[in-house]
Amino acid sequence: MIKVTIAGATGYTGGELIRLLINHPDIELKWLTSTSLVGDSISSVHRDLLGECSLKFTDEIGEPDALFLALGHGVSKEFLNKAAISSQCKVIDLGNDFRLDGKFGDESFAYGLSELFYEEISNSRLVANPGCFATAITLALAPLAEAGLLNNESHIHAITGSTGAGKSLGQTTHFSYREGNISIYKPFKHQHLAEIDNTLNRVSNSKIGNINMIPMKGDFTRGILASIYTEIDKEMDMESLIDLYSERYSASPFVHLSKEGISLKEVVNTNKALLHLERHGKYIHITSIIDNLLKGAAGQAVQNMNIMFGLPQDRALKLKGSAF
Repeated sequence: MIKVTIAGATGYTGGELIRLLINHPDIELKWLTSTSLVGDSISSVHRDLLGECSLKFTDEIGEPDALFLALGHGVSKEFLNKAAISSQCKVIDLGNDFRLDGKFGDESFAYGLSELFYEEISNSRLVANPGCFATAITLALAPLAEAGLLNNESHIHAITGSTGAGKSLGQTTHFSYREGNISIYKPFKHQHLAEIDNTLNRVSNSKIGNINMIPMKGDFTRGILASIYTEIDKEMDMESLIDLYSERYSASPFVHLSKEGISLKEVVNTNKALLHLERHGKYIHITSIIDNLLKGAAGQAVQNMNIMFGLPQDRALKLKGSAF
């Protein structure tokens, strides 16, 4: 059994990691750390785990084979510098500390977008889990980038649920603000843009066009829907475009191309990413949907752990969507 520690297990992502890992047949979840809730039961914070997890929060990291960092952004590097963990322990960081610059001492974090960097992840001890917007948008555009077709500007409107802002309450995450409301935030300057641009340039065989992104806050709790369009210089019919995407993700148990239009509830509570393509004259329009807490965070982290330990990618991740 693989012994696991989750550092920072009190937030939404930490709760989802616990839910997935206590049902993982190859995992023994041993240590769940918190600086303020030592000795409290897990179910006192994650009420949905009442009767399923008897562990208590601790300030001990233990001696894990795998360590998940579900800490605040900018905290992981400091934590690892202070923590006494084995050089054999595999680390999956869900923060943003190592997404753009993976260097850490004499080692480097692999960028953990599972479908694009499987081999690198499988050979790495350290993995930086991608951001949620970055996951949805990069999966939508990567096949075009790899084929040298992403030369023109891409335009993105992407809407996310309130859990994307984390558990701490703020003015724009409060129910009285969010309910029945939609708003734009950080237009053209969201922090995930650099991550998206960096990854697409890595996989492209030519320079990609500018990525324009308008993020939006939705009046729902979880999920991301990204509406993306770009102009393609090369003439490609729909059949060729569908073949391009189908072949690219043929080995993925989670990324699927839908012939029909897609809606957010089809991926909520799953580790799936669904894509839908349409051609409109010189433009291709792509809809991409994920659950921000699963494929955009905890689910992809477990998927990466599975890859790192040579397990099937979908182990403990065969989850049903909540479409009704």
